[in-house]
Amino acid sequence: MTGTTSQQPFAWQDAPTTLPAMIAFDLDDTLAPSKTALSDEMAELLVELLRHVDVCIISGGQIEQFRMQVVNRLPEDAEAFTRLHLMPTCGTQYWRFDDGAWVQRYATNLTDQQITDAFEIIERTARELGYWESDTWGPILENRGSQVTFSALGQEAPVDEKKKWDPTGSKKEALRAAIAPQLPDLEVRSGGSTSIDVTLQGVDKAYGMRQLERETGIAFEKTIFVGDRLDEGGNDYPVLVLPLTGVKVDGPDETAAYLRVLLAD
Repeated sequence: MTGTTSQQPFAWQDAPTTLPAMIAFDLDDTLAPSKTALSDEMAELLVELLRHVDVCIISGGQIEQFRMQVVNRLPEDAEAFTRLHLMPTCGTQYWRFDDGAWVQRYATNLTDQQITDAFEIIERTARELGYWESDTWGPILENRGSQVTFSALGQEAPVDEKKKWDPTGSKKEALRAAIAPQLPDLEVRSGGSTSIDVTLQGVDKAYGMRQLERETGIAFEKTIFVGDRLDEGGNDYPVLVLPLTGVKVDGPDETAAYLRVLLAD
């Protein structure tokens, strides 16, 4: 990033109410609780939104997570799907619906050595800080090809357990700060409520949104980004260096409320 000053996001109640050409969303704790599927209401709102505008979903999960949380909750509508843009692993991958199937358009993958180094350094540092848990829900470390992800309680941990583990985010930030100097050629950032993501240097959600603009031709000035972590240090925050409109929400209920306002206009 070039030193551009980040703009302030709107609270959803004060955000623009005119439909843009593109609306981009974070996924976990924005469209749905972490690692859970869209509610019936949110699925209906997205279907209606796709009738009018392009929609992008950009989040840290893999494409399989996007399928479970979003795609499988929407009716199979080829016309609507052509307006849906999926950007897993914080925009390091880009998927579009083409000829009846979801196709990967690009992926900025880590090398095998970068993945090995990240695994070793993350585990060692987490153990040193006392943040390596023995009782977890699934693997703590995951190779997502274009991203390595640490999930303190495992990939499938219940939302309530995640909230209890690090309610202030201090553990996650301490771990991120300790890991980053050991991986100087990679980007180390906070992910979800208990996760840390590692990608190629300079590859974050702002990178993903730049790629989206190139792929679609839809200008930032015609784009709204909705996320729950647009605060400084949050994994949505990097997009605020771009000349798009940021809308801060506190969970899926606020996202649904904002979408109802937009769709009523």
